[in-house]
Amino acid sequence: MTNSISHLELPHSVSLLEKMAAESIENGPFTYVHSGAGNEITLKANIDAFESWQIVPKYLNDVNIRDTSSKILGTTFPNSFALAPVGVQSIFHPEGELASARAAAHHGVPFIASTLTSHSLEEIATHLGDTPRWFQLYWSKDEELAISMVKRAEKAGYSAIVITVDTSLIGNRERDLNNGYSPLKLGKGSANYINDPVFLERFKTRPSSDDKGVIEKIGDVLFNPSLTWEDLRTIKKHTSLPILLKGILHEEDASKALDYGVDGLIVSNHGGRQLDGCISSLEALPPIADVIQGRIPILLDSGIRRGSDVIKARALGASAILLGRPFVYGLAVAGEQGVRHVLKDFINDIDTSLALTGCSSMSQVNDSIIRRKK
Repeated sequence: MTNSISHLELPHSVSLLEKMAAESIENGPFTYVHSGAGNEITLKANIDAFESWQIVPKYLNDVNIRDTSSKILGTTFPNSFALAPVGVQSIFHPEGELASARAAAHHGVPFIASTLTSHSLEEIATHLGDTPRWFQLYWSKDEELAISMVKRAEKAGYSAIVITVDTSLIGNRERDLNNGYSPLKLGKGSANYINDPVFLERFKTRPSSDDKGVIEKIGDVLFNPSLTWEDLRTIKKHTSLPILLKGILHEEDASKALDYGVDGLIVSNHGGRQLDGCISSLEALPPIADVIQGRIPILLDSGIRRGSDVIKARALGASAILLGRPFVYGLAVAGEQGVRHVLKDFINDIDTSLALTGCSSMSQVNDSIIRRKK
């Protein structure tokens, strides 16, 4: 159940919004977004990593006019961030991704749609207007199905494909297991499947989203433990869109990505929801940036909560970042208005943080303004 809350009543800190979200929706959905894998060491490490770096501002620079934008693969990110691909958003609010898409469009924030959405990628696109959108793909065991989704994304105006590589299997998410809660088993992430012609060919009659056969079929094909680097050649044969890999943490993988013609990387550990005891995304960033040397864009997600985090990520080599849990908490509390509120605060915080760092544009942010905490 979602509370009806005015934007004037919404807090301006993620921690308070998180508490309100816990009170606004049932425990199963809240735990699903709030928790991590195993003992949640990786989840905690993502936050701690940002606290282990400190900004060293440079003053008496003219910061009256500021430019917080970044250009990524021909797409302008007005405030150097996009909304991360979060699936099954209807468990947080009835309108799910549609509410988030409208909020993103209101602020001009690029939107990355998940494979596992509660509304189809085509319907989401209609709520984004001219706002840039990318499509995140779980490259399934059914190659024909994966290619079909890519083709649909092209047709619906998505301008890049983000392939998630850290989900050969689902992580050991203990809190979800303790709750016995899985939105996928409830059919909450099936919209892109039941609207796909290739997927529908696998059934004699058109199924519904909560059809047991649909849920079982998605479970059968979703994860692909046999996926390898060579499979990237296949997808590149079927689309002219830029390809980004999401979930890269090792610098050797970053080097391979260059060899295989990947167009961009997203340094991510899935928000701590896959491998516990894993390196934080921010700690993985500098070695990867050293390998890439600016040849392709690097984005970063996991652990980002405020504008100063964006500055730190940029200083350590990220071209832009992806925002995840905070906007979901806003969605849970107040739907579209909640997401708008979070984005407005985040945009303002990025702008203020940039100015107080002593920089007038994101292009000026580099490792000269950051130190590791002793």
